[in-house]
Amino acid sequence: MNKPTVLSGIRPTGYLHLGNYFGAVQNFIRMQDDFNCFFFIADIHSLTTHPTPENLQSGVKQVLAEYLACGIDPEKATIFIQSDVPEISELYAFLNMNAYLGELERTTSFKDKARQQPDNVNAGLLTYPVLMAADILIHKADFVPVGKDQEQNLEMARKFAKRFNRIYKKEIFPIPRPYTFGGGDMIKVPGLDGSGKMGKSEGNAINLYEEPKSIRKKVMRAVTDSGPTEMNQQKPEAIENLFTLMDIVSTPDTVAHFDGLYNKCEIRYGDLKKLLAEDIIAYTSPIRERIIEILEDDTYLAKVAKMGAEKARESAVKTLQEVKDVIGFRKLF
Repeated sequence: MNKPTVLSGIRPTGYLHLGNYFGAVQNFIRMQDDFNCFFFIADIHSLTTHPTPENLQSGVKQVLAEYLACGIDPEKATIFIQSDVPEISELYAFLNMNAYLGELERTTSFKDKARQQPDNVNAGLLTYPVLMAADILIHKADFVPVGKDQEQNLEMARKFAKRFNRIYKKEIFPIPRPYTFGGGDMIKVPGLDGSGKMGKSEGNAINLYEEPKSIRKKVMRAVTDSGPTEMNQQKPEAIENLFTLMDIVSTPDTVAHFDGLYNKCEIRYGDLKKLLAEDIIAYTSPIRERIIEILEDDTYLAKVAKMGAEKARESAVKTLQEVKDVIGFRKLF
C-alpha cells in the first residue's frame, strides 16, 4: 500500500524559530516514516517581496541547513528548493488559465499583502494561491499541514484541482486535505510581546539560530506586569505566556517553583526571565551548533539539494505529462 503524500513549504525570508520547531517541524520528523513527505523551500514565492539576490541565496541556504539540523532526513523525506523543479512553474502557468480575477482579488492573503505593501501590489501577490496550488498538485499531495493564515489558500488549491478535473473530464488531481497533526500534537508557542503566537512577522520570536546574547536581551524585554496583588490569582495572558515558554524548555521543578512564588505574590519577574533565557539557550544551543556545522559544509548542502531536486522532479515530470496530455499538448511532428 502506498504511503499518503504530505507536502509543506517555507519561504526563505527568515529563520526557523521556536514556534516553527514545536508547532510543525517536530511533527514532520515523526511523519517521515509513515508518509511520503515533500518539504520545500519556496524561493519563487519570496519574489513577491523583491529580495536581493544575496538575501535570496543566503535565505535558501539558511532554511535548508535548519531543516537538516532539526532532524529532517533527506534519505527518508524529499527536501528540495522550489526553483529547482521547473515543472512547478509550468503547472502554475496552466492553472492560471482557469483561475479568475474576482476570486483571486477576494482572497484574504492578497488583500492583506496589498495593504502591507501598497507600492508593490504585483501579479505574483494576486496569483499566490495558484502557485501554492501548483506546489501541492504537482506531487498529488493528499495532505497539507496549514495554519489558520493558509487555510483559504489550501481551499483555493482544492477548488483549482476540482475545476481542472471537471474541465478536462478526468481525475488527474486528488483533492488535498488539511493536516492538523491531530490537534493535541501541536504546541502553540507564545511570542514575547504578551499576546498571540510566536512569529517572525510579529517580531516576537526566538530563532533557533539566535545567539545567546540576543536571546537574553529578547527575553528580558518580554512583556510583564507589576505583579500579582492577591494570592492564587489568575495569571494575565502576558504572564501565562512566560510560564508556557517555561513549560516547554524548563524542568517541572523550575515551573513549579516560580508558579508557587506567583501564587504567594512573591515572584520577581527578573529572576524568572533570567532563568528562562538560560533554559532557552540550553535547549536551542545544540540545534544552533548543528546549523553552524551544516552551513559550513557546502558540499553536503549541495548534495542534499541535488538529491532533493532529482526526487521531486521524478514526481513532478510524471504529473506534468499527464496534465499536458489531457490539455492537448502533444507533439505533432
